[in-house]
Parts: sequence; C-alpha cells; structure tokens
Amino acid sequence: MGSQPDKFFLGRQPILDRKQEIIGFELLFRSAEFNYAIYDNSSHAVASVISTVLSAFGIEEVLGGKLGFINIHRDLLLSEVLELIPAQQTVLELLEDIPLDQQVVERCRELRKLGFRIALDDHEYSTENEELYGIVNIVKIDIRKTGIEDLPAIMEKLRRTQVMVLAEKVEKVEQFEACFRMGFDLFQGYFFERPTVLNKKHIDASRMVMLKLLQQLTVDASIAEIEQTFRVNPDLSYNLLRLVNSVGVGMREKIKTLKHAIVMLGNKQLRRWIQLSLFTGNDSRGMNHPLLEMAAVRGRLMEILVKQKGRQDDLADAAFMTGILSLLDVLFEISMSDIIEHLNLSDEISDALISRQGQLGLLLSLAEKSEATDFECIIPLLIQCNVTLDQLLTAQLESFNWRTIFMSP
Repeated sequence: MGSQPDKFFLGRQPILDRKQEIIGFELLFRSAEFNYAIYDNSSHAVASVISTVLSAFGIEEVLGGKLGFINIHRDLLLSEVLELIPAQQTVLELLEDIPLDQQVVERCRELRKLGFRIALDDHEYSTENEELYGIVNIVKIDIRKTGIEDLPAIMEKLRRTQVMVLAEKVEKVEQFEACFRMGFDLFQGYFFERPTVLNKKHIDASRMVMLKLLQQLTVDASIAEIEQTFRVNPDLSYNLLRLVNSVGVGMREKIKTLKHAIVMLGNKQLRRWIQLSLFTGNDSRGMNHPLLEMAAVRGRLMEILVKQKGRQDDLADAAFMTGILSLLDVLFEISMSDIIEHLNLSDEISDALISRQGQLGLLLSLAEKSEATDFECIIPLLIQCNVTLDQLLTAQLESFNWRTIFMSP
C-alpha cells in the first residue's frame, strides 16, 4: 500500500445548476512532491488524504453543506477503504479509463445502497451501459474535448436515460448559454467569473447604497451618518437586523433599532458584511451565488495568510478587503478602475486590484491560482509570498468554514 503524501494541494471547483446556484464542489488533490494527481499514484493514498482532510477539519468546513465530487479509479472503487468517506455528501466520479464491466456495475449498486451518489467522468454514451445508467446519478461531458457541435446528438441519447448531465470545462458565458439550451442539468467551469463584455453603464441603486456604506465605513464616518444611509434602504436595514439577531453573531439580547445594531456589530464586522452583501443584492441566488462564494473565501484566505505571519490587523483587514473587492468588476460588469473611483482605497489595495502589484497583489494572485487549481503556478507564488504549503492548506480550510458560518444568519 502506498504511503500518504506529506504535502498536497487541495482545490475546489464549483458545480452549478441551471439557476447558476452552487450545488457542490469537485475536490482535487495533488501531491506537492510529484507532478501528478495523487489518485494516479495509489488508491489508498487518495483515500487516506480525503479521509484525513474530511475527518480532521470536518466535511462541513470543506463543503459548506454542498456535495463533494471526488475522482475515483478502479482500485479505489473496489476497495473497502472508500467507505471511510462520508457517503451522504459525496459524489464518486468514476474516471473515464475504468472499464464499465459487470464487477463495476455491481460495486456501483452497492455504493448507491450505502448512500453514495455516482458520476461517470468524460463519458461517452453506449447502449451497452444501459444497466449502469439505471444506477448512476450523473454523466459528465467535457465540452472542450467533445465540441459544442457534437453535443446535441449526445444529449438526445442521454435524455433517454434518467441521469443528470453535467457540462464540464464551461469557461465562457456563450458556452453556458448553448449548453443550457441543449438541456444540460449541471455546469462546471468558471464562465460565471468571465462576463461577455464589461459595458454596463451604471450600478443598480441598492448596490450603490452598499458602496456608499462601504465608503463611510472605510473613512470611519459617524454612527449617525451610517444609520441615515441604512434608513434609505429598508431591505438592507432588515437584513442587518437579521444578521445581528442571528445565533452566529452570538448577541445576548435581541436588537431592535438600527443604531443599536450598528454599535453592537462594530465597524469591522459591519464592513465585512457590507462587502459580502454586495454580491447578493436583489439576486435570487442569495447565499448560493458563485461569485459570493469565491469572494468570501478569497478575502478570508488572504486575511488568514497575513495573520499567520503575525502581521498587524490593518494589513489583515486590507488583505480581506482586497480579496472581496477583486470580483466586483465581474459582478457589476464595469472596469475595476471605475469601481475604485467609488471608494477611498489605499494605493496598496488599488495597485493590487488593478495590476496585482505589491504584497497584496501577490497574495491575491495566490488566492486566484488556488481557486483555479493551477497547481503549477502556486509553487512560485508560495515562495514569493513566503507562505508554506501547510499554511496555505490550513488557510483554505479555515476560509471555507468561515464563509459557511459568517454568511448564514
């Protein structure tokens, strides 16, 4: 049996439904000592890593209540070690090189009875797999390999079965829209992070109010000024009261007035909540908005990496704000320079947001490469940021968990 690698990267790729809400994450593991994925090395190694991560940190911390998609090859599929992994939140992805013989079919049937969901990765439809289609939950199609022009015929065949169909490697909005029209159920890729064009002429009124609040909090405006800004947006005021009255905030008494809520929450927490609330606005996706997930984890990750070095709170706060604000250009569909015009940001934050320069710019690049599971680019960035792989992994897991707790009033 192979030994568990001492150092490994952890990546999460979001999986969205037709409403563009996050329903799960594909979890990716790669050894830092070798240039290949752990599952290419040893089935026991990947099971050990997964089990260690999920047991030491808790599956809720890694997935935030969402499904976890995990790559599985034949040896691991047939091994009892697999059953160490929590079943109810796990989707087992059978890699495309697994022969779908009767032994595999029967094993899939057993695993479904244990509560696992099963997906076929990079799958090609075949009438020989009819029995398996009655067992598995999801079929994944890599649209980059298959090609958009061949997808309608494939979808027509898969629609004869009961499986959900997932489009993988969806990197452009146009690709998402095409796959959506074809009837795909799920989507994996970063199309939501890359708008077609950045030409929106204005920011909607509710978000303008939040930007004004963020500006006031940045320059330490008076409580009276902040309260007055809340008053012009009743929906925002209601959500503020919900937040401070929630179990997560831990207040001992119920809060009934805006001024009391502002004082009890404090400037720092209020600023963070406003930053994250920018991503929900009037959007029906709310807490399942993929940009919110990315921004929250990005900001918290950068903050933790600064704090691990024992640096001052001001720099940690700046790191958090940089991470959160770094996706506002995508959210508002206007340039980052236009966003910065609405805020009184330091040169260090502005330089990081515009050109990824300075210490904060390097940390932002590290966070972005971690999100994209661009493992090859992470190593030189770790060196430049003076961050160890262990520190990055710890910060990732803490940031996953923080996002779940903080944004669930």
